[in-house]
Amino acid sequence: MTDVLEVSTDVLVIGGGPAGAWAALRAAEAGGDVVLVDKGYCGTSGATAPSGTGVWYVEPEPAARAKAKAGREALGGFLADHHWMDRVLEQTYTNMDLLAVEGRYPFPVDARTGEQIRTGLQGPEYMRRMRAWIRRAGVRILDHSPALELLVDKQGCVRGASGYRRHELHDYRVSAGAVVVASGGCAFLSGALGTNVDTGDGALMAAEVGAEFSGMEFSNAYGIAAAGSTITKTAYYAYATFFHADGSVLEGAGSAKGRSVIARTLKSEPVFAQIDRADVEVQRRMRMGQPNFFLQFDRRGIDPFTERFEVGMLAEGTVRGTGGINVVDDDCATTVPGLFAAGDAATRERICGGFTGGGSHNAAWAMSSGSWAGSGAARYARSVGRGSRIGLRGAGTVGLRPSSNSRLTAVDVVKAAQEQLLPFDKNYLRSGDRVSAALDELELLWGAASVGLGGAPAERMAARQAAAITAVGRWMYHSTLVRTETRGMNKRDDFPELDVAQHHHILTGGLDAVWTTTADPAGASLVAS
Repeated sequence: MTDVLEVSTDVLVIGGGPAGAWAALRAAEAGGDVVLVDKGYCGTSGATAPSGTGVWYVEPEPAARAKAKAGREALGGFLADHHWMDRVLEQTYTNMDLLAVEGRYPFPVDARTGEQIRTGLQGPEYMRRMRAWIRRAGVRILDHSPALELLVDKQGCVRGASGYRRHELHDYRVSAGAVVVASGGCAFLSGALGTNVDTGDGALMAAEVGAEFSGMEFSNAYGIAAAGSTITKTAYYAYATFFHADGSVLEGAGSAKGRSVIARTLKSEPVFAQIDRADVEVQRRMRMGQPNFFLQFDRRGIDPFTERFEVGMLAEGTVRGTGGINVVDDDCATTVPGLFAAGDAATRERICGGFTGGGSHNAAWAMSSGSWAGSGAARYARSVGRGSRIGLRGAGTVGLRPSSNSRLTAVDVVKAAQEQLLPFDKNYLRSGDRVSAALDELELLWGAASVGLGGAPAERMAARQAAAITAVGRWMYHSTLVRTETRGMNKRDDFPELDVAQHHHILTGGLDAVWTTTADPAGASLVAS
């Protein structure tokens, strides 16, 4: 294979979801030449594109915003930062207004007031409009072009990325002044809707150049879904009653509180649900807001409001968790020069602490952090100059350059990693002994993958996904073992209470040797281990 597409630009954005699209838009508006690469087709891939989503959109009224901030503080273990929450609320308000005017998004109108309702978005239309908008801004989009590794210069600064064009069957290299990683979170290929591209690739690439992560212990989100379905719209189950297999009510079960009851019960018997607490008006709004949620029932002849149906739970990892690449300033820069992070690829502890969910805060964070990262990357690129391909090296490791003739495949690695990351009693109903045992298996798997995982050019994407899933699991479990308490999403059976002495962030990183440290909520490092 000799054909390689060589591109030079100011800002490279990796990922075509909402965070990547806003980053590309802002970088272009700041005067930068911008290239966006997406594993799928920008505008249709990722967790937002196939779904409806609420947005943390609050009018600029002090009391309303104070209430909005207070709503998640306790759930998140009081780890959120008011400076970041205020910034996100303001930026989200601005962006949603811009989306209505410049992005031409058709928000619904309140019949009583005549005002547009800007508290939610239909994912397919939202991302279709964002693609059109960034193209009008002059952004060059490379679809079906997964990034495989970051490129660094002799000083270790990130200066681009290389990858593979799946349809053209050749490699590409983009040299850039700065790179924004907006590749989404990691859902461990659990099957949750839209997360097939969310395999932690950006996190792995960031770790390979020395970036650190924050909040990885808060990466054990599980969404409720009808059995056999991929749609995890857990908010709708707030209106549901849950039942044992014998038809008796499953006491204590719920979507906001009580998911652990569902998880424990699923270990021994099926669980059923009926969305029987939604009145006629709520039912109407549900169908309008999330039509694809109801397709699965309509096709099977089930009325979920009047009939019971079997449910399960799907892992959503860092997609609905809060852990991700640590950001160290208001531009969402990382600890590595030239590298910025946005959306689910970045930590959301700044606004959510240790608990978030689908849409709402995550949607607001995606458009806000994307905006800041794109603008910041453009400024950085102007200061260092446009990327040059001379003197750059690929920083990629596991999955790209195997040192043995092992027959280890990506399928093997993913299957083995999922056995440690998907079961409820390992990742959701956590206990130190079970987490330690799972981590030991992941460490052995990483060692084997480090020398034997790889393949032909077209197989590298799958290999990198497998390596990334394993790496994310290791950072997650190392962080979990350090947080010996129950706080936010990190619920420990062996440490069921919140410990006031652990009011800090946990940072982690490293590849072959994973490290952890603690940092106070303002970001100062405390203790390394």
